[in-house]
Amino acid sequence: MFRAGIITVSDKGSQGKREDKSGPVIAEMLAGAAVSIEKTLIIPDEVEQISAAIIRFADVEKLDLILTTGGTGVSPRDLTPDATLPVLDKEIPGIAEAMRAASLKITPHAMISRAVAGIRGRSLIINLPGSPKGARENLSVVMPALSHAMEKIQGDERDCAASP
Repeated sequence: MFRAGIITVSDKGSQGKREDKSGPVIAEMLAGAAVSIEKTLIIPDEVEQISAAIIRFADVEKLDLILTTGGTGVSPRDLTPDATLPVLDKEIPGIAEAMRAASLKITPHAMISRAVAGIRGRSLIINLPGSPKGARENLSVVMPALSHAMEKIQGDERDCAASP
């Protein structure tokens, strides 16, 4: 069983002015995937707070998977990728590329996503969109690779099979 945390990035959500709907969608999707949600957090769109939350979840809580939701677009307050990139040890561009490629089949707006993914220590970190629909669609794209990615990040030395 892998341990995960969900960080919802939303100015209105952190002020209690908007219900977090994407965090629960993510939790529901992971429930059937041998992933236990250990921590959830709703924070404002502030680079320092986002970075600090990711660092805490990775370095202190030692979570295997950290999913952010919100702040991945091009609005002035969309700062999640800007807060994520500096705290990564390694970027995994293929995850974000796969999410954007799949989303482009649904909406042309996918091309303005700035979501990133990567590794900090032994934690896999993925930025997801803030809308429940977008979060569901993007997470469903990476779900088939999550377990394998987390196993490898944590040091699994078995050969990778050619097919899943």
